[in-house]
Amino acid sequence: MTHPDSAPSVHPVEGDGDLFAPEDDALYFLPLGGSGEIGMNLNLYGHRGKWLMVDLGISFADDTMPGLDVIMPDPAFIAERRHDLVGIVVTHAHEDHLGAIQYLWPQLRVPVYCTPFTAAVLRAKLHERGLAGVVPVHEVALGSTIEVGPFSVEYVTVTHSIPEPNALAIRTAAGTVLHTGDWKLDPEPLVGEAADEERLRAIGDEGVLALVGDSTNALVPGSSGSEGSVRKTLTELIGQFPDVRVAVSCFATNVARLESIAHAAAAHGRHVALVGRSMWRINEAARSNGYLADVPAFLTEHDANYVPRDKLVLVCTGSQGEPRSALARIASDDHPQVSLQRGDVVVFSSREIPGNERAIGRMQNLLVGQGIRIVTADEAPVHVSGHPAQDELVRMYQWVRPRIALPVHGEQRHQLEHAKLARACQVPEALIPGNGDLIRLAPDAPPRVVAQVRSGRMALDGKRLIPLDTGLMRARHRMVHNGAAVVTLVMNGKGELVTAPQIAVMGLLDDSADRDMLLDVVDAVREAVAEMPKSTRADDEQVRAAARIAVRRCFNATHGKKPVTDVHLVRV
Repeated sequence: MTHPDSAPSVHPVEGDGDLFAPEDDALYFLPLGGSGEIGMNLNLYGHRGKWLMVDLGISFADDTMPGLDVIMPDPAFIAERRHDLVGIVVTHAHEDHLGAIQYLWPQLRVPVYCTPFTAAVLRAKLHERGLAGVVPVHEVALGSTIEVGPFSVEYVTVTHSIPEPNALAIRTAAGTVLHTGDWKLDPEPLVGEAADEERLRAIGDEGVLALVGDSTNALVPGSSGSEGSVRKTLTELIGQFPDVRVAVSCFATNVARLESIAHAAAAHGRHVALVGRSMWRINEAARSNGYLADVPAFLTEHDANYVPRDKLVLVCTGSQGEPRSALARIASDDHPQVSLQRGDVVVFSSREIPGNERAIGRMQNLLVGQGIRIVTADEAPVHVSGHPAQDELVRMYQWVRPRIALPVHGEQRHQLEHAKLARACQVPEALIPGNGDLIRLAPDAPPRVVAQVRSGRMALDGKRLIPLDTGLMRARHRMVHNGAAVVTLVMNGKGELVTAPQIAVMGLLDDSADRDMLLDVVDAVREAVAEMPKSTRADDEQVRAAARIAVRRCFNATHGKKPVTDVHLVRV
């Protein structure tokens, strides 16, 4: 829930979110994802009966979500109002800002607006889902303004770890909001332009009602650092390992980092090969939009086998330990074309996204166990963040001077620190949004929560989307921790067992060593049914319940487990 930075108290909710419609003269902000968390950004602005969506992103499942890979915000609130949704405006091409469009657009069916590089990345994703040519993707020139319903949206160039990141100046009759997106201040960004300080100052001079801002590094003092310094470090580092193969793992979307690796490799007479499908997808999008123009074509995984080990640098996906990524497969000696040997070097030119520490640690241990040296950002400055640290946040507030600060894109501790910093910068009001908090920004002061609307998470489970708060995931967790059993009973019209119960057990018994245990379970089920009064044996549900209880009691007594148990009953 939303609260001011000075106290953890919850603002009173004034209305029923399910019945809400934005008033003509008011301006509302509603996050459905990305507030109180990092990833899954979905933000809505409401004005004159219409809604504008900013970003629609994903996050990735962790060990607590068995069988799932991708999670995303639940768009139910706005999907029910899609006829009042005027469009989706995307700030940049990172997965946590556009990755859910390919899954959720069929529920929304509105135009999507983004700059050319972002459009290229998005179209590739839509093609994979069979939506190429179906989703109306409108390319927006850098620095231009579009009119979308009652909203005028100006794209303002900022710097981030991907080409063409944008802040959005969202103008309405009720006031202007600067939605920063992901950004930083980098005097040497290498790819793309530096943040447009002049334009940001001019927007501040016009008057800004609210700044909705990136909180990821609000706890970090100083500045985030420059991509130019990383290039220098990588060049020096590769030169320290002249006789071995060097692999660098980084975020595929960091085109400046790809360019830096290519320049560093060339300085030592090495070729560069890309390993991983997402690397090639971003390479194609970058080159089609004029980026990497001075970088020679990268080698394929197949080509890499014909280059001497000391003349090659591999750029691999998998910096976050993703199990099927290129680097994870290399570490497991499971990659069909690429391998590393004792003495080779892997550079992790990235940061650990919270929640991925265990996966990254497992992969790094596999590499070290093979005699491969690893270099991380803890040992050398091989990575800089794409998000603003405290000094950069201060400069943004000095330029823009909003009346209200709304820290988003961070966990609550990041939001709290961001709000504290905003107040120190003389911002009159700082309000911390939570997902589902419907905040009225204008015309009344101060800003306040006027309703709590439904928010939640969806997950891609194989080929279908499921809500995460259903019994399906709870049952899957129970099976993971307690195993599962299936019992088949065949009974005649007299309520007698025609044959011995058949029991299949998953995740509890070793097929060979625990045969006697399984026979004990069969006997327990047989006895449980036999002890039932004859009248109740005619009731299928009571028979199933007796058999289920018998199985769970047996395993609880011997294993301390109560397996998820399904009973099939056949009457003959």
